[in-house]
Amino acid sequence: QVQLVESGGGLVQPGGSLRLSCAPSEFSLDYYAIGWFRQAPGKEREVLSCIHSTDGSTRYVESVRGRFTISRDNSKNSAYMQMNSLKPEDTAVYYCAADWGGDCSLQTMCSQTTCDWGQGTQVTVSS
Repeated sequence: QVQLVESGGGLVQPGGSLRLSCAPSEFSLDYYAIGWFRQAPGKEREVLSCIHSTDGSTRYVESVRGRFTISRDNSKNSAYMQMNSLKPEDTAVYYCAADWGGDCSLQTMCSQTTCDWGQGTQVTVSS
């Protein structure tokens, strides 16, 4: 089973920032689209953002657009999510996913395509 490893979560005050990282344990991310998702307690997992495998195009859901920035560095075989202006409602477990299809589509990523997932990292926004 292919694995991804997320890191960078933690406790932060409202208005603060965190940078999440995602790296695979045994494969190259070069040809995978990367998505970031989150799941808050009692809620379904939701997609937040994605980045295309090769052209670097990105997509964001409205709730995080302008605050979160997805990126990838293929030379480091890693992907990132910079999260600024964090709010209490951003509290959730955050997951990265590698989409075998390579395309960045918030509508279909991992729901209609095959993805490999990380174990998640907890982000808590609280004063």
